[in-house]
Amino acid sequence: MKAVSAQGSWAIEARGLAKAYGAVRVLGGLDLRVRRGSVFAMLGPNGAGKTTTVRILTTLTRADAGEARVAGHDVIAERAAVRSAISLTGQYAALDEEQTGEENLRMMARLRGRSRCQAAHTARELLERFALTDAARRRVSTYSGGMRRRLDIAAGLTGDPEVVFLDEPTTGLDPRSRRTMWEVVASLGEAGVTVFLTTQYLEEADMLADHIVVLDRGAAIAEGTPDELKKRVAAQRLDLTMTDRHAYDAMARRLGGRAVHEAPGELMLGVASDGSAPQVRALLDELDPARVEISRFAVHSATLDDVFLELTHE
Repeated sequence: MKAVSAQGSWAIEARGLAKAYGAVRVLGGLDLRVRRGSVFAMLGPNGAGKTTTVRILTTLTRADAGEARVAGHDVIAERAAVRSAISLTGQYAALDEEQTGEENLRMMARLRGRSRCQAAHTARELLERFALTDAARRRVSTYSGGMRRRLDIAAGLTGDPEVVFLDEPTTGLDPRSRRTMWEVVASLGEAGVTVFLTTQYLEEADMLADHIVVLDRGAAIAEGTPDELKKRVAAQRLDLTMTDRHAYDAMARRLGGRAVHEAPGELMLGVASDGSAPQVRALLDELDPARVEISRFAVHSATLDDVFLELTHE
């Protein structure tokens, strides 16, 4: 991989990005900064504006307002420079299925301006890196979904991009293929490539991302590291399952704003905790001194699912 330029700390900078389609506002003044060499994840419910953001940053769509720079280049005034510095992998593989994996990579390298010899070398290198050497001379039409996704990302790396955009790259993959893709994304970050990832899998962002932004209705409603976001809804949570509905309602009134999680259907309430045995005992004694309302309890570590549901009010 080519060394990433050290010019500036930010691989992506955007200010006030706005986009509407008719009366439907998709983005409403979005600000972003993505540090060079990091794995950045964008989370949000369907229709939050994730794909529109990616399309603006990759020069495929023009924003109605605002400005953005990618790899140091303005996405409007320097479109060609932006495109030469990035790769984009969408939700569906963009490959020639009648060609072999090796032929696809050689073709992409040639389109990037490499000589025949250089293209062949690049293809061999990427096939080995993405564990596709054994399938190099098979038609892509015979590849599994996971193999196609790996080849698609490999094709995007034939030009040594500084920034790699992955728009929901594991959609539709089985768990094993998803794990393999996670290893690929992690290796890109380790190589100093900036990765901009959108995903519908919260576990994926938790495992891979250095920094996360949560998007909802076209606006960034929270951002930070996975741990920082989890602390917003309590790093640990004591889940209390009540004996009956009457006990649940009484406990909910008693807790008031202290309840950080509510599941009426399961008669469960969550309260912030540090997870330690002394504090858990103290909370149980405080909340149910007669020991007649709580039927069972469990200490729950906050996940990005909790953050997502809390912040987006899903």
